[in-house]
Amino acid sequence: MRSTRVLTGITTTGTPHLGNYVGAIRPAIEASRNPNTDGFFFLADYHALIKCDDPARIERSRLEIAATWLAAGLDTERVTFYRQSDIPEVSELNWLLTCVTAKGQMNRAHAYKASTDANEAAGEDLDHGVTMGLFCYPILMAADILLFNPHLVPVGRDQIQHIEMARDVAARFNHLFGAGKELFVLPEAHIEEHVATLPGLDGRKMSKSYDNTIPLFEGGPKGLKDAVARIVTNSLLPGEPKDPDCHLVTIYEAFASAEQAKQFRADLVAGLGWGDAKKQLVELIEAHVGPMRERYAELMAHPERIEELLQAGAAKARATATPFIQELREAVGLRRMVAIAQPAAKAAKTKVALPLFKQYRLADGLFYFNFSDANGRLLLESQGFAQGKEAGQWIGQLKREASIPADAPLQLAEGISAAEVVAALQALQAE
Repeated sequence: MRSTRVLTGITTTGTPHLGNYVGAIRPAIEASRNPNTDGFFFLADYHALIKCDDPARIERSRLEIAATWLAAGLDTERVTFYRQSDIPEVSELNWLLTCVTAKGQMNRAHAYKASTDANEAAGEDLDHGVTMGLFCYPILMAADILLFNPHLVPVGRDQIQHIEMARDVAARFNHLFGAGKELFVLPEAHIEEHVATLPGLDGRKMSKSYDNTIPLFEGGPKGLKDAVARIVTNSLLPGEPKDPDCHLVTIYEAFASAEQAKQFRADLVAGLGWGDAKKQLVELIEAHVGPMRERYAELMAHPERIEELLQAGAAKARATATPFIQELREAVGLRRMVAIAQPAAKAAKTKVALPLFKQYRLADGLFYFNFSDANGRLLLESQGFAQGKEAGQWIGQLKREASIPADAPLQLAEGISAAEVVAALQALQAE
């Protein structure tokens, strides 16, 4: 069966709380254990720079979030776990996608619209405080996704627009540069309806923005107990029936078995006091979180172990990203310059050694010449001439006739026959 690739990113701007664990971390880890799932999990630390300008907070958050995922049971042998900033191909793809994305599309992005609407309400310039990071946020998210061509991207309903934008950008790129090939898979947003949105201490969605969170690991057992004690309930006393459809029960049911949840609801209807109910909730959560907290503390004490895992994950991710970005470079025309094939040149004619005449003048004032074969062996010598012109005339005649006249003023070299001289003259003539 073909595996389904799933990609999930976590922005590194805060410390994970109980709502993050129930709503995102736990279901993603459970899904990653499916043998037919190819999981990619990354720390979105480039995205964090859009929202936070505190380097210490970003550094700390990267460590805490990585440790949380590992402590919660993420198996890095089964999935690809990496930091966004360790994958340079993300930035390159971000630019390639930026060049095909319409500004009008970015004008409609929820995060940008929310900022301009707030500025308009405050009487400010519409783009007051808006950085290009915020404005282009959806393109970077598209690059995160499309670089690894996942089939599914688990998101909350408020993130669906980003997946739709990634699909639009991918389709445009495929159309412009694909040449009939689908370079990018069009990802699908995966909404898990059964995953609860955990309520916070005041009943609203658990969020740091509302300051109503229950810590996952921070503060240890005491921090958990103190937070649960602050969950808002009504003033009904022990012994009085309680309505089980309340946010305390919702939190309890996120960790309880069906049997435990049923009994807890029945006990509240029977008059279980809020204090005892909160005590049971703390014990239930601690049974789940306690062992993870110990692993978390061990990882936080040894960040080098986390770094080692992230570097291994980056190498694994780049094994996919590097060849793909090269394919995209080729598609848009960023190609290597190579020699263009030229017509074959005519082969140079090999220079062959030929028999040779040499003309010279000696101390007696007379002009002479000699004749050697192609190997430099002396064949004949002339007598002396009063004029160099005479020597030249005899050389010309020998070349033309390729024979030795009977009256020629020549002398064969020792051991040389007339036939050898004629053969050499004929070879010279042939050239």
